[in-house]
Amino acid sequence: MSNPKPISGQSAETIAAISTPPGRGGIGIVRLSGPQAASIAAQLVSLRQPLEHGRARLADVLDANNSASYATRIDEALVTFFAAPHSYTTEDLVEIAAHGSPVVLDLLLRRALDLGARLAEPGEFTQRAFLAGRIDLTQAEAVRDLIEAQTLTQARQAASQMGGALSQRVAPVKQSLVELVALLEAGIDFAEDDVDVTPQAEIARRIAELTLPLAALEASFARGRIVHDGLTLAIVGRPNAGKSSLFNRLVERERAIVTATPGTTRDPVTERISLEGIPLELVDTAGLREGLCENLEEAEKLGIHRSREALADAALVLVVLDATQPLNDEERRLLAAVEGRSALVAINKSDLADKASPSDQLSSTHALRTSALTGKGIAALREHILALATGGAAEEPGMLTSLRHHQAIATSLAALADAAQANATAIPHEMILLDLYRALSALDSLTGQTTSDDILNLIFSTFCIGK
Repeated sequence: MSNPKPISGQSAETIAAISTPPGRGGIGIVRLSGPQAASIAAQLVSLRQPLEHGRARLADVLDANNSASYATRIDEALVTFFAAPHSYTTEDLVEIAAHGSPVVLDLLLRRALDLGARLAEPGEFTQRAFLAGRIDLTQAEAVRDLIEAQTLTQARQAASQMGGALSQRVAPVKQSLVELVALLEAGIDFAEDDVDVTPQAEIARRIAELTLPLAALEASFARGRIVHDGLTLAIVGRPNAGKSSLFNRLVERERAIVTATPGTTRDPVTERISLEGIPLELVDTAGLREGLCENLEEAEKLGIHRSREALADAALVLVVLDATQPLNDEERRLLAAVEGRSALVAINKSDLADKASPSDQLSSTHALRTSALTGKGIAALREHILALATGGAAEEPGMLTSLRHHQAIATSLAALADAAQANATAIPHEMILLDLYRALSALDSLTGQTTSDDILNLIFSTFCIGK
């Protein structure tokens, strides 16, 4: 698909698209935006009352041209009109809600294109809202995040960003940075007019005040990226240690097959869950056997190989030990391999073992006694997985959730650090200003004031058509 065409303010073109997901549904919506939106809509359906801003009107969808005497009604629709500039795109905007038959929606869309509208590109409605100044770029990106949200926490975070939470955290910092730039520029431009040169200590104080909130914002990325993207947790261990049983406990249903026969799990089994709103993909792997694998079936060999791949790729690891068995060499190698990684140890079948079980003699502070059979320790395991996933970072409004946002803040912080260093070594103010302007440009790119068309097209092309 081609990228959306950048626009400035009101566009001369009227665009149209189906704004609901493909397939059949109870309701389907065709959306139009642009100077001809209202006139085209009036020709698409037979309105029972004239269009009025902010009002829904009943209409009939006919199987032929509305003026034809033989036309018959094939559906009933609800038409809502939003007059410019009081709409999502700041243009005249019409939404036609009919029953969600692909045949009816396609008929309406084809007629709209025949009447002069153009098929909207992915994200073009939201791009028009951004380019018209109705929303900034972080809010526009939040629209996509809300559409793609898979947990309530993700939806809440996206809604917060749509409300301008991130912009509101950046705005006062940006304002203070502009004031500092203006102060230094004045000292340079009017040095001969008795305008005082800003003292070195004052510049240092102001840069420090700018750095503190930006550093706090950068730190929010630790949790924000996890809320946005989620993590993968691989469950690994020896055969018959209870990995699949723990997996089923965590997903709260019988997702993986569980038998008393070692080696039941051959292919990794995956399931996506939410822990306190954190998206987590669990991977139940084949048991890792001790020693050589020559005597194993080919399917189990492949399963073990894929287990090791899952172990290498996962962000988090849950090592499952059998409380009724002593540690073997394979398990010791496994524990050594995850040393220093984000890993937990679950000593399963604890209901069947003495407290002095050999597998319980671990120095790891992340070792938990669990029983997949009775449910003992499962709640604590969930809490530890959540703490490991988030690194203890708390949820807060206006968190950084995308790599682009994080890079912008990191660039601004680096530029401020360079400015502070230049100031400390008595570098001329003209050179300090170069660093300050670099910091300002990075903040501008966050909300979109200085973002190139290439970046805009890349962002909006990831939207669905009709939004």
